[in-house]
Amino acid sequence: MATIRKRNNSYEIIVSCGYDINHKQICRRTTYKPDPNMTAKQIEKEVQRQAVLFEEQCAKGLVMDGKIKFADFAAEWFKHKKNDLRAKTYARYSAMLPRINSAIGHLRIDRIQPQHLLTFYENLSEGGIRQDTKYKCTLDLNKWLEENNLTRADFSRKSGVPASSITSIKQGHNCTFATAQSIAKGLSLPLQDTFIPIDVNKPLSSKTVLHHHRLISSILSTAVEWGALFSNPCDRTKPPRVEKKEPKYLDEEQSAILLDLLESESIDYKTMVRLLLFTGLRRGELLGLEWSDVDFYTCTLQICRSSLYLPDKGIFEDETKNTTSNRVIKLSQTAITDLKAYKIWQLEQRLKVGDCWVNSNRIFTTNEGQPLHPDTLSRWFSKFIKSHSDKLPPITIHSLRHTNATLQIAGGVPLTTVAKRLGHADTVTTSKIYAHAIKSADEAAAETLENLLAPNKNRNAV
Repeated sequence: MATIRKRNNSYEIIVSCGYDINHKQICRRTTYKPDPNMTAKQIEKEVQRQAVLFEEQCAKGLVMDGKIKFADFAAEWFKHKKNDLRAKTYARYSAMLPRINSAIGHLRIDRIQPQHLLTFYENLSEGGIRQDTKYKCTLDLNKWLEENNLTRADFSRKSGVPASSITSIKQGHNCTFATAQSIAKGLSLPLQDTFIPIDVNKPLSSKTVLHHHRLISSILSTAVEWGALFSNPCDRTKPPRVEKKEPKYLDEEQSAILLDLLESESIDYKTMVRLLLFTGLRRGELLGLEWSDVDFYTCTLQICRSSLYLPDKGIFEDETKNTTSNRVIKLSQTAITDLKAYKIWQLEQRLKVGDCWVNSNRIFTTNEGQPLHPDTLSRWFSKFIKSHSDKLPPITIHSLRHTNATLQIAGGVPLTTVAKRLGHADTVTTSKIYAHAIKSADEAAAETLENLLAPNKNRNAV
């Protein structure tokens, strides 16, 4: 309930809005000055009305001031933005916030200066600050399960860790601290006896530091919009410089080698990798495909959803990255043939499983028909590339998208068409990412023109 205090010819209205991270009461204040022509009774009634209105505004988070601590304002920002942010974005921001709050959370937002932010960015670039340290299992998990007569499913129930994560650890992959802790508890062994941290002192990348800057800037920009700040200190702070890295991709010859090597692999992974190469889809877009998205008559593919994973949500369906990512692309005859053969194989698998099949309608699934974990494909591809390191360079699953785009540009496909097929918002995005391919295509065009327009000159030079 609002508190009203009379001060000379005006009234101060005070509303309590809870407590901050230091358990100090947060109060919001406003002043109401009545019209001199109003009667005492009218003033009393209007003051009460103003108090009720102000209290409602405070309850809705519409009243802010620069005295609020960054951590408290960020909490309010997250509350209002939760429904506007993608699940993956919200999870990434939530993971960054504790690190930000530990540095500037105690500061009033109107007292945050560029030097505070620059010092924070410098600290992020130093070693020993990571909160996303991965852990490697030092115990032979296969042997332990065998000695204790436990299956993967049994241990999954006992530890509360998904069976897919246990399989990953058994294969030698690293895991998060939370997963390592749950595994150790399921083993009834101390964490330090079963897992070791990896790359503890590895500094954050300049790109990750930039992401922190952008989150702080977004939060403080909202403070300006809400009237709690006059200007955003991030606008006066030079963000960390990110070294531009050329995307990894395969050239035409290497792509042919990849296709040949895939012939000896299982049809499910072979089809996924080939389709990524022929379409340039993102991993999430590929795994979000349903059979209803394929039109075998017109040879087209509709991309309208993405399949993602978060530890607290599991595998879930989300929208594509942006509105332009919702698109329909033409499939090559090879891609159509691959999908037809794969569909027949999947129907055969479905008959083998029988009643255990889960009808998710997804094209690429587990053996039981459930949506495939995104990391399952990435791990398989990583293992595949390592096994053929003598023939192929070290690339990731996303490199297939870069390969698709690079080959299109090299083949003379207009940039607008490349951007549309990739689902980019505009050609500017495409030209920035694939500047290397555009440069090569430009050089090839110059040579072509030279041969066409000055053939005699070239012959004389020879």
